[in-house]
Amino acid sequence: MENQTNLDKKVIVFQLNEEEYAVSVTQVGSIERMQPITRVPQTANFVKGVINLRGVVTPIIDLRIRFGVEPVAFQESTRIIIVYMNDLEVGLIVDAANDVIDIPESSIEPPPEVVGTVDVDYIEGVAKLDNRLLILLDLQKVLSQHEMEVLQNVEG
Repeated sequence: MENQTNLDKKVIVFQLNEEEYAVSVTQVGSIERMQPITRVPQTANFVKGVINLRGVVTPIIDLRIRFGVEPVAFQESTRIIIVYMNDLEVGLIVDAANDVIDIPESSIEPPPEVVGTVDVDYIEGVAKLDNRLLILLDLQKVLSQHEMEVLQNVEG
């Protein structure tokens, strides 16, 4: 019999506008509390600016704005998830980072035509777990190639 753990995908679950999203732990560097963000002029509206994270200047993106969701004031639960997109380290502002879980590969389905408020292009799939529906993000598609290049310049 096959080893079950090989068929699981370990993900970090985070919340955005009452919906639960997941990204693979292999793409996540750390989860940080909110901290002061230095605004960078002439960047896209969803680029909040940069933070100095342990000596690394890291661009910060507000996922709510990126996904066209109404921005809200940052709460105690607001987190910055540091992710790796290609060769770039980027911080994603999310409403809350909930937990790390294993999703059986068999429970992941291709994305339906429309998923909540998020453009289906960003979605790798959806996973149904008990009474939860997790939207798996494809981080490589959250930003266009051009936006990635702009962020690399922001990084300096």
